[in-house]
Amino acid sequence: MLDNLLELVKSHAGEGIINNPAIPNEQNDAAVATASSSIFDTLKNAVSGGNISSVVSMFTGGGASATNSPLAGIMHSDMVQNLMHKFGLDQGAASNVVSSVLPGALSSLVNKTNDPNDSSFNIQDIISKVSGGSGGFDVNSLLSGFTGGGNTQQSGGGIMDGLKGLFGG
Repeated sequence: MLDNLLELVKSHAGEGIINNPAIPNEQNDAAVATASSSIFDTLKNAVSGGNISSVVSMFTGGGASATNSPLAGIMHSDMVQNLMHKFGLDQGAASNVVSSVLPGALSSLVNKTNDPNDSSFNIQDIISKVSGGSGGFDVNSLLSGFTGGGNTQQSGGGIMDGLKGLFGG
């Protein structure tokens, strides 16, 4: 999943990173990795902070709504800060990079996750990776509770019991 995320961000890095004179060519791969890790870290922090509903909402709302989600705003801010810190960009330059890369990358991530013909990303894998790979947690049961796909109860409890399983509680 992480390699796929890196490749996805790289495919949207054209003007924002690759052809950007503010980022030296020898640092393009590092800038792509920084952008990718900002996306991953925001998802991870949301899940570990108990805000899994925002993650699920972002992935079930479609690509266009994902770029307007609260998590996208956090990703944008974090990515700007990371680019400023790691590459010495001023806030305006870093914000321009993020504005050129993040919407396309995030929209593609959500669309690929929701495309049954594309196995490069799936919500089960994403939640598993950002939660540290906790076993025994059935994301599909949780998702059905958020998306109206049926019974919100899992064996042994509801959505909150399933979320507790993510964090060993």
